[in-house]
Amino acid sequence: MVTIDEFRILALAFPEATEEPHFEKTSFRIKKKIFATIDEKNNRGVFKFNEIDQSVFCASSEMVFYPIPNKWGKQGWTFVDLAKVPEEMFKDALALSYNTVTAKNK
Repeated sequence: MVTIDEFRILALAFPEATEEPHFEKTSFRIKKKIFATIDEKNNRGVFKFNEIDQSVFCASSEMVFYPIPNKWGKQGWTFVDLAKVPEEMFKDALALSYNTVTAKNK
């Protein structure tokens, strides 16, 4: 399990990460590109993965990670249930999401 406060602390620990509003959610960005969001109302987050990483996380923990059920999900955007995700798996997924977005911005 990961709390909203833990999510925020971990996301902002990455170099140059910023926190900004994104509609009714909170987003975490690197160079204006979102790598994660928090949906406090539903106690879940969203990460940006490539298609392969998304399939690995979703297959290993389908009740914890699952693609957003629309065109964004087909682009790698993936829900994570904060009440169910083990902390170490969350940290790995968050770092992967950050690295996925930073790699595209180089």
